[in-house]
Amino acid sequence: MKNNSNFENIVRPILVLTIICIVVSGLLGVTYSITKPVIDANTKKQADASRMALLPEADSFTQVEYSDEVISEVWAADNGAGYVITGSSKGYGGDVPVMVAIGTDGTIAAIEVMDNEETPGVGKKVMESSFTDLFKGKTGADEVDTIGGVTYSSNAVFTVVDSAMAAYQTVKEG
Repeated sequence: MKNNSNFENIVRPILVLTIICIVVSGLLGVTYSITKPVIDANTKKQADASRMALLPEADSFTQVEYSDEVISEVWAADNGAGYVITGSSKGYGGDVPVMVAIGTDGTIAAIEVMDNEETPGVGKKVMESSFTDLFKGKTGADEVDTIGGVTYSSNAVFTVVDSAMAAYQTVKEG
């Protein structure tokens, strides 16, 4: 009698919870396999939209093999309009991700400083168009001044821009 009571009090709840965990895990796996292609497509669509916003002359993009410690992605416009290069560098509050669009003439068409953990009101100033617009038509970060009091964040953007220009030269030369 006692063994039956131990089974009812200890083993049965463990078996029931194990079966529930297996069923729920299986359902999560099935849900993931169904939704992953949709999520991947939406992520690519959003990234393509960001690239198109920076380089509107482009019709579509193909990723080019290139990476280093700063640059994570290089995308070439399929119609030859230029490149959009993504990288990140250490700022004051963490990594500062930046997308740099480079036109066919080798000058910066636009940059976008993406969401980061820099200090609101100070380091986040690198995200404002009053700063990012300074890069248009330039061939590197050395032609742009830092924002007063925002040296770490500015330098992070400069590092990515200069690395993007170096990546552009490397990719362009083949």
